[in-house]
Amino acid sequence: MSDRTLTAADTATDVSAPATAPAHVDAGDAGYSKDLKSRHINMIAIGGAIGTGLFLGAGGRLASAGPSLFIAYAVCGIFAFFVVRALGELVLYRPSSGAFVSYAREFMGEKGAFAAGWLYFLNWATTGIADITAVATYTHYWGMFSDIPQWVLALIALAVVLTVNLISVKYFGEMEFWFAIIKVGALVVFMFIGIFLLVSQHDVGGTTPGLHNVLDHGGIFPVGVMPMLMVIQGVVFAYASVELCGVAAGETKNPEKIMPKAINSIMWRVGLFYVGSVVLLALLLPYNAFTGGESPFVTVLSKIGVPYAAGVMNLVVLTAALSSLNSGLYSTGRILRSMAMSGSAPKFTGRMNKGQVPYGGILLTAFFCVLGVALNFVVPDNAFEIVLNFAAIGIIGTWGMIMLCSLLFWRRSKEGRVTRPSYKLPFAPYTQIVTLVFLAGVLVLMAADKGASRDTILCLPLIAAALVGGWFVVRGRVERTRREAELQRAGGSED
Repeated sequence: MSDRTLTAADTATDVSAPATAPAHVDAGDAGYSKDLKSRHINMIAIGGAIGTGLFLGAGGRLASAGPSLFIAYAVCGIFAFFVVRALGELVLYRPSSGAFVSYAREFMGEKGAFAAGWLYFLNWATTGIADITAVATYTHYWGMFSDIPQWVLALIALAVVLTVNLISVKYFGEMEFWFAIIKVGALVVFMFIGIFLLVSQHDVGGTTPGLHNVLDHGGIFPVGVMPMLMVIQGVVFAYASVELCGVAAGETKNPEKIMPKAINSIMWRVGLFYVGSVVLLALLLPYNAFTGGESPFVTVLSKIGVPYAAGVMNLVVLTAALSSLNSGLYSTGRILRSMAMSGSAPKFTGRMNKGQVPYGGILLTAFFCVLGVALNFVVPDNAFEIVLNFAAIGIIGTWGMIMLCSLLFWRRSKEGRVTRPSYKLPFAPYTQIVTLVFLAGVLVLMAADKGASRDTILCLPLIAAALVGGWFVVRGRVERTRREAELQRAGGSED
């Protein structure tokens, strides 16, 4: 097996091959099982679009931006859909467990793949730290765990999810399936309760539900437009896992049938669960009734006297955090293996176990999560906020790379070098350009914010320097890997 991506020029001269016979074959895609089924992919797509950003973060954002939060969720949801739709087109062109790293290698060269892969690793390594911090924090809600140190709970959560990931992709898919079922089930139940309260005009903590809860408290923008714009950076983080279904496509049978349905469903799910939930919350209670320290769903349910509402919702949020950690270990394992096969990641991250799982990359991500356990030991009160902002940089970088790859793919199709599949990103290339402008705008909003967001932006030169320095460290190995691959291909052609 080659340790390097093969190009069409090595094997054929027909540049107008159909989309079912793509020009590239990524060596990092070999060796995987195809155990993820349609129900897994569909629920992975749902789980990627629904996270702690809705269950927990929406309360604080409602309090700071008011009902206009639904606009922020809608706008960010549209761009998240553009990103995953662009990735879906690339997946149908050539399914790959290396996903956008593999596409960056094809369209931008090894430098692009290196940057895309390590930005994605930054995203999930820091998100993983945030997740285990969240798990430890939420577990302390129950009295039986209150005396256990936060770092111990974080370590236990990491060990459980790591074990599941290392067994086989089937176990990962099953865990994600049931995590997503819990999240969707909780939202559906709440929305039914909320609609009943609204239609019946049932008293909610001394307030009658209705449009007056918006109109009588400053309207949609009670504190102005700027607070709504400033929460966009946090809303983007809420959609951080939507690209996961593209990575999972490499371990799916018949992705050309499964992926379009799963990706298209993201749009209505975002509209129903995110936008619909926020609109419903704003109609049930005035925006200033919500707080950042409590889930907005708990706020509503506790005001109508639902027993154990806080405990049940805490369990759902805990599930969402575990789901995110599970996804991060899974996806970075596949991405790092794709990079390792070209020499741009440590060699051990390309190793597979008997369960056809790239355990090397998963263990590397878990190692950085262990550093998060240490962070929980040193600064338990600030650990979550510190890593959350660095994760935002990784998310924006990853989405930007996906759209750049999509734009370059579109340009090559116009040149006749590749054929776009029937499942296309609408309105290309304008969709990619507008999305890239939006992502740049999010960075500007982060810079305009005070505190940790601005400090993170100030760290961008350090991140860029680390990427440049890292490339100079590995470029020799990348070149040697390329030459070895050429020799292998030459030997094979002679045989």
